[in-house]
Amino acid sequence: MLDLAASVFVFPCAFPIKAIGHSSDDFQATVVSIIRRHAPDLDERTVTSRFSGQGNYLSISATFTAHSREQLDALYRELTGHEQVLWVL
Repeated sequence: MLDLAASVFVFPCAFPIKAIGHSSDDFQATVVSIIRRHAPDLDERTVTSRFSGQGNYLSISATFTAHSREQLDALYRELTGHEQVLWVL
C-alpha cells in the first residue's frame, strides 16, 4: 500500500501550521508553547497572528523545520487536543 503522507514530505522541511481559537489574552502564548515543545528551534519571527473580522477568533501561524512524520503527528495531536484550539490547519 502506498503511504501518500510519507511521499508528500521530504524531511527535514519547512512546515507551516495554523491554529485557530477563540480570542483570548493567552491563546498565542499557549499555541507557541505547544509548537515549541515539538519544534524547539521555532524561530519567533515566523509566528504571526490575525484576528477574525469581528475579533472573536484568533489564528496563530508559524513555520518551523519538521524532521519527521511522527513529530508532525504528535504536534497535531497536542494542538487538536487542547481545549482552546478549535481548528488546526
